[in-house]
Amino acid sequence: MTLFDQLSKRELKELLVKCWMTHDGSWFYNCVKEFDIETANKLNKASIKSLSPIEVQRIIKALGEENLKIETFDQLKEFITNGFSILKGDFMKFEYTFPKHNVMHWETKKCFAYEGMKRIGVKEKYECGLLYRVRCWLDNVGVKYKLEPEINDCVLYTQDKCVGDIIFEF
Repeated sequence: MTLFDQLSKRELKELLVKCWMTHDGSWFYNCVKEFDIETANKLNKASIKSLSPIEVQRIIKALGEENLKIETFDQLKEFITNGFSILKGDFMKFEYTFPKHNVMHWETKKCFAYEGMKRIGVKEKYECGLLYRVRCWLDNVGVKYKLEPEINDCVLYTQDKCVGDIIFEF
């Protein structure tokens, strides 16, 4: 019996997400080393932007709804919840809720990406790739939104907490 046969779905997902995020972090670290933090941020965002349409389509295909067009808040909530159910690992200590109509609230006290940036010594200039990824998802499914607060730099570094809302326009 192979390891694949022995692992539960949850264990397999956690292993794959950790491996993927380790690759992502290693890639970012090597960009910082080879170039600088500004170039690493730029390349990271470019990679996220080019990955997100593929990622969104794969999630939609996995849902069995190749022609899905997100036109309501409930459809968006379902899409986000399903996406995170396979792409968010337990080690990613962020929480998201939908506290009222057309609002997604996020909060994290200990971010794995921020912890990685601290380890490599660039936390002061890191531009958040995690929220950028969610924003790219939203752009790719054609949902209009605004962030409160508007974020570019790491909020854990600048404000000691990462919390905010995405307000959707349906």
